[in-house]
Amino acid sequence: MNTTPDRPRHIIACADDFGMNPDIDVGILRLAQLGRLSATSCLVEGPQFRRDAAALKYSPLQTGVHLNFTEELDVPGLFLPVSTLIMRAYARRLDKGRVRAQIARQLDAFEDVMGRVPDFVDGHQHVHQLPQIREAVLSELAQRYTGSPLWLRYTGMRAQPTIPVRLRFKASIIQALGAGRFARQARASGFALNPGFLGVYDFHGGADGYRALLQSWLRHACDGDLLMCHPAARVNMSDGLGAQRAAEYEVLASESVGRWLEEFGLHIAQPGARAAPASLAAV
Repeated sequence: MNTTPDRPRHIIACADDFGMNPDIDVGILRLAQLGRLSATSCLVEGPQFRRDAAALKYSPLQTGVHLNFTEELDVPGLFLPVSTLIMRAYARRLDKGRVRAQIARQLDAFEDVMGRVPDFVDGHQHVHQLPQIREAVLSELAQRYTGSPLWLRYTGMRAQPTIPVRLRFKASIIQALGAGRFARQARASGFALNPGFLGVYDFHGGADGYRALLQSWLRHACDGDLLMCHPAARVNMSDGLGAQRAAEYEVLASESVGRWLEEFGLHIAQPGARAAPASLAAV
């Protein structure tokens, strides 16, 4: 267990899926104003991204590209169920040209809408770390952004002994699907990564369940770690995770979070300037 240090430990609280629906976007922007988020990862081909990008530009959040190969979002492309994508990636059966083109298209969309390069890049359902995809991601980023402070998401699990075993197991599976290899290749390409990863769970439990998990994640967070979350301001009935997203928002917006941050000596970084937080490190 972490004890309160002499100076606050800065963590990155990143809300995923900006652009998927308006309730997600409203929730993320409200939490940003409350100081509960550092960053948001954008589904740039989502139906809401272009509509809400103007508000996002004026938020204090770092903004990144949530590379997508599993959610169709009514656009053509290479989209597969995540289990199928994993199997084909490990069998080296993905079309390299289509993978690279889809990455480039999504980066182009972010640059076109936001008018700048992303602060960071990660993957929807962590697909950025899979074989074939990770090589294409790193090659495309190196070609576009050499010398940029852009950083990448590392899914290496932070030790969290008070989290239920089944959820630690899920986090370890995500890590095993390519975190180590991705981190080594990213470091060799000169990119920074968060040193530890928190926030994996099964999207069940409502507000009470999420409250207990969040308190435990914050208790075990170390300087520079990334806490992933998926909030939404309201339940969106078209979203299979809508009820739990709203539960996350309820907890993240609560006064309890402020008390836990103070208790555990944590500060949610809001960099403002579009550069990698100083606490990020090559893994």
